[in-house]
Amino acid sequence: MNKQTFKLICACLAGFAYAANYTNHAPLAGILMKQFVFSKMYAGFLTTGIFTTHALMQIPGGHLADKYGGKKTLIAALAIIIICNAGLAFSTSYNQLLMWKILVGFGTGIAFVSGSRYLTQVLPQEMLLKGQGFYGASILMGSGFVIFAVPRVAQDFGWSISFLTTAGVALAVLVLWLTAAPKPELKPHPHVSLGSLLSHGQLWLLGLVQMSTFGVVLVIGSWVIEMLKVKVGLSPVTAGSIGSLVLLLGIFTRVWGGTLILKLGYRWLLILSLFMIGTGAGLLSITSSSFALALTAIVIIGFGAGLPYAALFNRAVALFPGRGGAAMGLVNMIGLVMILAGAPLVGKIAEWTGSFSSAFLSMSIFSFVVMFASLGIKREYHQHHS
Repeated sequence: MNKQTFKLICACLAGFAYAANYTNHAPLAGILMKQFVFSKMYAGFLTTGIFTTHALMQIPGGHLADKYGGKKTLIAALAIIIICNAGLAFSTSYNQLLMWKILVGFGTGIAFVSGSRYLTQVLPQEMLLKGQGFYGASILMGSGFVIFAVPRVAQDFGWSISFLTTAGVALAVLVLWLTAAPKPELKPHPHVSLGSLLSHGQLWLLGLVQMSTFGVVLVIGSWVIEMLKVKVGLSPVTAGSIGSLVLLLGIFTRVWGGTLILKLGYRWLLILSLFMIGTGAGLLSITSSSFALALTAIVIIGFGAGLPYAALFNRAVALFPGRGGAAMGLVNMIGLVMILAGAPLVGKIAEWTGSFSSAFLSMSIFSFVVMFASLGIKREYHQHHS
C-alpha cells in the first residue's frame, strides 16, 4: 500500500467513526421514547441538539484545522465523541440524553471538517476529487451502518450497549490516528479575512445545495424508519435495513460523483442530483402503503444525495485555498440548517396530520426550488483573491 492510499484510508476510517456516533440515536427513537416517555417532536430535538453544536463548530473547527493541521484537531474531536457517547449509554433521563447529544456535536463538528481538510493537506491535487468522494462515502457508510446495525444490537443487548458499541468504533480509530496517521505538512497561503469568506455569494450557493442534498437526506433518514413501520407495516429490523439504503447508496454515488463531475459538468450534476431527491421525496409523500413505492423512492433519494459531495467541498477549497477548512465549514454549516429545523418539524407535522405525507412533500418542493437556484452557481472554479 502506498503512502497516499494509507492517508486516504485513515481519513475514511475517521469519517466512518464520527458518523457512526451522530445518527446513532435515530434508530433507537422508538425504544427511547418508551423508556423515557417523550414525544416524536422531542425525539426530533435529539437530532437538533447534536446538529446545533455540530453546525456551530464547522467554521471554528475548519479554522483550527487550517491553523494546526487536520490530524491534531481530529484526534481531539474523536476523544470528545468517545466520552460523550459513553455518557449517552448511562443516561437515566431525557434531559441527560439531550445534554450528551448537544456535547457530542462539538466533537462531530470538528471531526467532519478536520477529516476533509486533512485530505487537502496530504493528498496531491489530482487525487482530491476522488479522495473527497471516498471520504464522503465513508461518512454515509458510518451513518447507514448505524441505521442498519443499531436496531440489532439494541434488540439483543439493549440500547445502552448500542451507544457503547459506536463509542468503541471511535476508540479503535483514535488509537490508529495516535499511532500511525501521517502528519500533514502545512503550506503557507495568502491571508484571507473571515469577513470576505462569510460574504462570498458562491459559498452560500454551495451551502444551499448541501442543505438540499445532505440536509434533506439526513432528515428523511431520521424519520424514514418510523414511516416504514407505521405506513408500510414493516418490523423494526426490516424497516432499519430498508431505511439504511437512503444513506448507504450514497456510498457509491459520492465516489462516483467525484469522477462524474469531470464528464457531466458541475451544474448538470447538481441539477440531476436535486431532481432525483425532489422526485424521491415526492414519491414518499404519496399516501399509498405500497412497499415497492417506498423502496423506489428511497433508492432514488439514495442515488441523488451523494453525487455533488466531492465537487462541493473541493470547490470551496479552490475558492479559498488559504482558509479551505473554514470555507468547507461554512458550506456544511449552511447545509446543516435543514437538519436543525427539519428533524423536529417532520416529527411535529407527522403528529399534526397523522402521517408523514405533508412533511415529505415539503422536502420535495424545497429540493426543486434549490434546483432552480443552483443555476446561479458558476460552472468553473475561480480562485478567490483578497
